[in-house]
Amino acid sequence: MKTVHEVSALSGVSIRALQYYDQIGLLHPSARTDAGYRLYDDADLERLQQILLFRELEFPLKEIKEILERPSFDRQAALEQQIKLLTLKKERLNALIRLACDIKEKGDHIMRFQAFDKSKIDAYAAEAKTRWGDTDAYQEYEAKTAHQSPKEQRDAGDGLMRILAGFGSLKENAASDPAVQTRVKALQDYITAHFYTCTDEILAGLGKLYAAGGDFTENINRAGGAGTAAFVSQAIEIYCKK
Repeated sequence: MKTVHEVSALSGVSIRALQYYDQIGLLHPSARTDAGYRLYDDADLERLQQILLFRELEFPLKEIKEILERPSFDRQAALEQQIKLLTLKKERLNALIRLACDIKEKGDHIMRFQAFDKSKIDAYAAEAKTRWGDTDAYQEYEAKTAHQSPKEQRDAGDGLMRILAGFGSLKENAASDPAVQTRVKALQDYITAHFYTCTDEILAGLGKLYAAGGDFTENINRAGGAGTAAFVSQAIEIYCKK
């Protein structure tokens, strides 16, 4: 068992914050001393780690509490997303360090603003919030898939990938071409039918995610050919602006 002072020193979370977590029911200590001081066991520390992981995803404390108390909470899946997000942050930080070193060595005439780009991180965080956030879309997704077999869920995912791959044969057209825009509408309708109501706002977010790099981009390009993910993203952007 560890005291609140020991947990604060170990985690970097202030004592005041730990007290606040207790007050709002986010992290209750498992025991208290006779004098009333908080004591934390290993299970409490594991929960604190999960809280801090979701804080890295910029979730509000209220949402973190709701997620951790959900029976469907998948700790392993949460860790996998956290690893991906931290990797993206590491890559961006390394790029900024390289830029700063180059400016130091070669002068201020170097112009490389790509290092400041947070689009990949923002897109992945948005996808993670869709997965873990207490949103209407995610609740609808849970309801639709609750009684589906693993095969049915795989079939739905495969169908979505077939639609995305189909954009590959349309890449020679302009993203605004009616045939391309019709396929975007088919994509939106498919997501609504099999996953959750895909509003234009949600679709626009997915479009950014598809071209942001990582697994989504790689899978779409593998299925439809190089450049397909970026083409889909551009077509969705045009569609959602109409």
